[in-house]
Amino acid sequence: MSGRALLMWDEAVTRYDFGPDHPMDPVRLALTMGLVRAYGLDRAVDVVAAKPAGESTLRLVHREDYVAAVRAASVDPSAADQAYGLGTMDDPAFAGMHEVSALIAGQSVGAAEAVWRGEAEHAVNFAGGLHHAMPGAASGFCIYNDASLAIARLLELGAERVAYVDVDVHHGDGVQAAFWDDPRVLTISLHEHPSLLFPGTGWPEETGGSGPGEGSAVNVALPAGTGDEGWLRAFHAVVPELLADFRPQVLVTQHGADTHFEDPLAHLAVSLDAQRMVQEACHALAHEWVEGGRWVALGGGGYAVVDVVPRSWTHLVGIAGHAPVDPESVTPASWRDEVYARTRQLGPGRMTDGRTPQWRAWESGYDPADRLDQAVRATRRAVFPLRGMLA
Repeated sequence: MSGRALLMWDEAVTRYDFGPDHPMDPVRLALTMGLVRAYGLDRAVDVVAAKPAGESTLRLVHREDYVAAVRAASVDPSAADQAYGLGTMDDPAFAGMHEVSALIAGQSVGAAEAVWRGEAEHAVNFAGGLHHAMPGAASGFCIYNDASLAIARLLELGAERVAYVDVDVHHGDGVQAAFWDDPRVLTISLHEHPSLLFPGTGWPEETGGSGPGEGSAVNVALPAGTGDEGWLRAFHAVVPELLADFRPQVLVTQHGADTHFEDPLAHLAVSLDAQRMVQEACHALAHEWVEGGRWVALGGGGYAVVDVVPRSWTHLVGIAGHAPVDPESVTPASWRDEVYARTRQLGPGRMTDGRTPQWRAWESGYDPADRLDQAVRATRRAVFPLRGMLA
């Protein structure tokens, strides 16, 4: 296994653009790559571009008629078929939509291929993590589900156990749906409670299909307002034990930055520092429980596009490249100039929110009156016994 880390990047991914009033502003991708370069991380990782996902690759997850509908809307956005979730408020059609969506998917598939074949130990595609897209429909700002496509390609290459960990504030519903009946894929999602936030799924009772797939889906539904201590407690109360039991051959993680307290679309209160700690934990878990340390890390949501997303995903790139960025470091002046030039906003001055998060280990006991502990307990009771584990 090579110790290399790859950063999948093609400038053309910034064409994934739903328009000036849409919260998923592609400037977040450009600013992240600018910060990666400003810190010199493009020398700690190999920056490579993969080809767009072709028809046969897209068909690993998506229906033929849906891909045809995306292609048609890409040529004529005014004719987008809303029956496929295209041309809606969440997923407006735009010219070239198929091409850039396939390009983003191709980066995640390429990352998975490189890691599986031993060409790299870790690979990052922060433009990816578009986890809501369904086999036959766009959903939640997502056209093609690159995370599902990467996992499906791993299975096609011969992987027998792939773990997917999603810490976006929204439930990873598209990935869960794609592998609902497949015991080869363990999906774990930590997200804001579905009664409060799109897509309204991700209840702890959602544990996978009947038969062999039962127990292959894990959902932690977090109370609104959950901050660093609760978020880290929930992650460490669920994820490490499951990975230790499952022993995946590849770990795929999704790092939506929209859990942050500044994010405008959700209601958690997590800091950049806690996000970095979960990234570090995923890296450590890959080395501890995954064959060869194989780790594919993806981006996802994140709508504080200047203050949060670039810093969070730059930390992710540094961690994957074994060149972590000092959280106390001052952001490079050249990058802050780029931020102002692109957005007319002032960029953040440091790579930290000034937090030093602490959390109580689950083994120390739980409080039955605490809402966070109730959420964790519900998940463990729902799924751990199905996997032969103690709740």
